[in-house]
Amino acid sequence: MKAYLPIQFEKGLIIMMALLFTWYVGYPQERNGLIHIQTKDGNEYVGEVIEEDEVKIKVLTQQLGEITIFKSEIRSRRELSEQQLINGQFWSENLQATRYFWLPNGYGLKRGEAYYQNAWIFFNQASVGLTDNFSIGAGTVPLFLFGGAATPFWITPKFSVPVVENKVNIGVGALVGTVIGENEGGFGLLYGVSTFGSKDKNFSIGMGWGFAGGEIASSPTISFGGMVRTGPKGYFMTENYLISAGGSTLGLLSAGGRRILGRVSLDYGLILPLGADIGVFIALPWLGINVPIGN
Repeated sequence: MKAYLPIQFEKGLIIMMALLFTWYVGYPQERNGLIHIQTKDGNEYVGEVIEEDEVKIKVLTQQLGEITIFKSEIRSRRELSEQQLINGQFWSENLQATRYFWLPNGYGLKRGEAYYQNAWIFFNQASVGLTDNFSIGAGTVPLFLFGGAATPFWITPKFSVPVVENKVNIGVGALVGTVIGENEGGFGLLYGVSTFGSKDKNFSIGMGWGFAGGEIASSPTISFGGMVRTGPKGYFMTENYLISAGGSTLGLLSAGGRRILGRVSLDYGLILPLGADIGVFIALPWLGINVPIGN
């Protein structure tokens, strides 16, 4: 019995070491120096850096093997994470991960990140991250271009907190505006939103209270939003609202997508208003672009 136990223990230890070795070999090892390069002739390469000097860089790609690229021919170069390389194909970053069509989510811009958003030419807004947790934007509908009409202008401060990195994020913010050319008071919205999931696959629920003329709404507007990555350059998105005012309730449902086109992303979708006072209504189209500012 005394000899039996050590023999059994030794066999168990050998089996355990063999299983651990098999797990280690089969586990995807982290790559160093994984990059995405776009050259001036429009070609794109994804691979692992083998060697680099002041003149050229050698990259090991999955499709072409080892290639050498002269730095004078490089238009852009980006470091990649393992999550951006799926089945050997480069999945570009979400160029506008902090909101859906218009609805903000719990993610925030990092310090120095900035973008410009335009929808149907008239809606214009630019935002910038002042810190990793605080951003601010400004927007307008330039009606003054059309016969000197009164023009709305607003600012959008936002504070974002990552509760669980890349899984749970909370955002609080406001839209505070005025109408240039009018003597009436300002208008705006105070809101809070919780987002669950990564930047590529998440859903959000939020509540907001509108205000105008010195009065704030007694009932909140409830919002739902979400996005799912559908491929290297595409997303499905939805954004929905439940608005209560004056004893009636209005619903706004929307669905569509986002397409990444180089440095620009294109948003498209349909918006369907629902309510007892609306009757039969045809869905309204949404078309907008998001353009990163700077690097």
